[in-house]
Amino acid sequence: MEQTYLTTEELSERIKYDARTIRERLKDSVLLEGTHYFRPFGGRMILYIWGTIERDMMQVSLDSSPIIQLAAGGVCRG
Repeated sequence: MEQTYLTTEELSERIKYDARTIRERLKDSVLLEGTHYFRPFGGRMILYIWGTIERDMMQVSLDSSPIIQLAAGGVCRG
């Protein structure tokens, strides 16, 4: 299966969030290193794994448990 890897700007276009919001609020709270993104060759560049992000976005929207948005940008599932 072929994976699609996206830069922050490309992900921003797909999910309609500002690239700055992705970097400052979603990365490391909702989008997790090793699951949703990685740093190729241990560098600074970040590549997001589109298939995993898409799957998890759909799962959360289909999940019936309430989601509480936290002030720091995280979520709490009740």
